[in-house]
Amino acid sequence: MPPVLSPLLLEWLGALVRVAHVLAGILWIGDSFLFMWMDSSLEPARQKREGAVVGELWMVHSGGFYEVVKRRSLAPAELPSNLYWFKWQSYSTWISGAFLLAIVYWLGGGAVLVDSGSRLTRGAAVAVSAALLVAGWLVYDGACRSPLRRRPALLAALLGLAFAAAAYGLTRVFGARAAWLQAGAMLGTIMAANVWRVIIPGQARMLAQTRAGEPVDTAPGVLAKERSTHNHYLTFPVLFLMLSQHFPAGYGHPLGWLVLLLVCGAGVALKYVMNARARSDWRAVTAGAVSLVAAVVLTAPGRASAAGASLAIAVPDEQAFAIVERRCITCHAEHPSNPAFPQPPSGVMLDRPDRLRAMAPRVRVRAVETKTMPLGNLTGMTDAERDTLGAWLAGLASGH
Repeated sequence: MPPVLSPLLLEWLGALVRVAHVLAGILWIGDSFLFMWMDSSLEPARQKREGAVVGELWMVHSGGFYEVVKRRSLAPAELPSNLYWFKWQSYSTWISGAFLLAIVYWLGGGAVLVDSGSRLTRGAAVAVSAALLVAGWLVYDGACRSPLRRRPALLAALLGLAFAAAAYGLTRVFGARAAWLQAGAMLGTIMAANVWRVIIPGQARMLAQTRAGEPVDTAPGVLAKERSTHNHYLTFPVLFLMLSQHFPAGYGHPLGWLVLLLVCGAGVALKYVMNARARSDWRAVTAGAVSLVAAVVLTAPGRASAAGASLAIAVPDEQAFAIVERRCITCHAEHPSNPAFPQPPSGVMLDRPDRLRAMAPRVRVRAVETKTMPLGNLTGMTDAERDTLGAWLAGLASGH
């Protein structure tokens, strides 16, 4: 399935948008970390202050001292001439991320989104991917506006179960790597929509009431804080999922959906510990640690690797290289024949025996242990070929 745009154009667009996405994400997540830390570090005002003061905070940085005073609302006389809003960090992160999703997964050759042999056409897969971004937000927002809002623990549990079901379903619809990326995109959409549809409009209503000299309803501010806190706890899971293409042992695992959930759970627990510090509940710390250890144990190489080692000497070099020639070098060659790649992906070239030997550990992980290469199994590598290649690679590792 050929790409919609030329490979060179896609590569340049991907590079530029990826830089913009990373920069915007740093700014947004940095804001989230800073404001959550300030909220948790507020102290009672040391002197009498007028207005709805919640607390104050003193900081030192870059050779100066900063005094921060948080107010629940403002009186008309307190309105500053310049009020700085923190919203475009969120918007630009989502917009650049959506463009990156489209460039890499929607406009590419199709193998990045669904595996070879999938019953979904590229158009249908793209439509499902886009629809899930909207559906994820609608389910989350509906739950948060329901009576469940008054029972935060139950709300969190039910949303966690919904995300678990989504993660499992994604791995049945999309390719392994795309499923993890889609899960991250759904969480990122929820975070950006929280800012766009709840946090900023609520703060704008409070400001409009202040300017009109009306009594200020602080309920939108409370709701904005709730959604901002949700966003804050999603930062580590989203960061990991956005970078998960570098973790084939996770997304390529037969239980990749479970690995995804374990890592996300560990990320939420870590964020909680960073916020609560010495006040952390030992149960949350234990749950996070167990989740991380379970993910590591689950993705450890299994018995298949040991079985391959016992057959290592049975596979000649010519047989192993013939498999790679048939299945891999359409992309991983000095001059790829696959029109989707103007250059070998990640600079990996396997078109000569010496190059294959040099990349042996990486080939073992991607083609044999996690089965995440060839991408989408576009060239149809069989399990028997993977076993043969694994036995040859085990022979190299043992010195045979």
